[in-house]
Amino acid sequence: MNNQRTLIRTALVQLCWVGLSVGASSAVAAATDDWTQWRGPNRAGRSAETGLMSEWPSGGPKQLWTNTETGLGYGGISVAQGTLFTVGAFDKEEYLLAIDAKSGAEKWRTLMGPLYVNNWGDGPRSTPTLADGRVYSLSARGHLVCCEQSSGKEVWKVQLTEFGGSVPDWGYAESPLVDEDLVIVTPGGTQGAVMALAKNSGKLVWQSESCQGTVQYSSAIIAEPNGQKQYVQLLRERLVGLDPKTGKQLWSVDWPGKTAVIPTPIADGNRIYITSGYSVGCMMVEIGEDNSVTEVYRNKVMKNHHGGVTLVGKHLYGYSDGPGWICQDLETGESIWEETDALGKGCLTYAGGRLIMQSEDKGEVVLVEPSDAGWRERGRFTMSPQSQKRKSAGKIWTHPVVVDGKLYLKDQEILYCYDIKE
Repeated sequence: MNNQRTLIRTALVQLCWVGLSVGASSAVAAATDDWTQWRGPNRAGRSAETGLMSEWPSGGPKQLWTNTETGLGYGGISVAQGTLFTVGAFDKEEYLLAIDAKSGAEKWRTLMGPLYVNNWGDGPRSTPTLADGRVYSLSARGHLVCCEQSSGKEVWKVQLTEFGGSVPDWGYAESPLVDEDLVIVTPGGTQGAVMALAKNSGKLVWQSESCQGTVQYSSAIIAEPNGQKQYVQLLRERLVGLDPKTGKQLWSVDWPGKTAVIPTPIADGNRIYITSGYSVGCMMVEIGEDNSVTEVYRNKVMKNHHGGVTLVGKHLYGYSDGPGWICQDLETGESIWEETDALGKGCLTYAGGRLIMQSEDKGEVVLVEPSDAGWRERGRFTMSPQSQKRKSAGKIWTHPVVVDGKLYLKDQEILYCYDIKE
């Protein structure tokens, strides 16, 4: 009898451990399934999801729903706990929107500020950032708003131009970085190019007086060279690393940005990679323990305008003005291959072992297997319907997002959802 009780107790303990393990795994999966900010986890343009289709059927994956009333603009997409967040312009105002990720129905919308008007397209250009039940979003005119995720109720709002900067030529396009208790944004100007606000109140914590420069369109990232956390931002004139506690400039390297500096930096250990369009090129630097900067290479292999670059393994993928889609060796900066004809200029996201590439002109979406052996296409389709409200100079510039087996795309006021589960 005692032996039987012992066996029962042992079995129950084992069941408990199995339950805890499954629960822990589910929690990890749920965390990785969310896309809570610009370019997703670590702002790297990569999803950790598995179980996605490695090849698409003819005509592309199944389209689950379309919402044609999400407002004009080039705002990006964030998703958490079954709700999608984006920004859009309606009439003369810009709004933050929450949309049910399953049905595509709008849950709420909150006013951010007055409409930004531009020949390339009116409206907001930023991606909302989600953290601890709140959403942080930036309008094209520089209104940074914090709202409750559940209701859209405004918690606080600040205007970036009040901190010494001015609205960039094509509007504020940065996506706020939320780290611990801080919100990091880039007003630019002589008072300090970058600043940190308290995420619960919007009050100024620090502004980087030692780092001045022209605000552009890149978004700051967190890097940890030599185990030391830093905020890294790309300005028009330079790439900088800042102390998270004080905003003090730890290091700086000159960068000859022209016209518009847009792509987000990529951190890989002690190294930082950047690229810009308008014939500028790319660069990788290594940060020493004393915050000294060593230039590893600087060349014109990758001249990425604004579609972004994604690191997969030791290879960088993106569209380079001139040669087209390229694979670049991270270590040496050399070109591995180029593909000029398969797909026009555009943006990309990595998910499920594949690159999802999207053209800005035709709205073609292509599934590509990342490989140093060349372009390996695994399916394609064309976004439909497409916006009739987009300005003639505008393109399809919102980056693809993958969450919970769903692919989300956006063309101005039209938001699309596709099923890409295996």
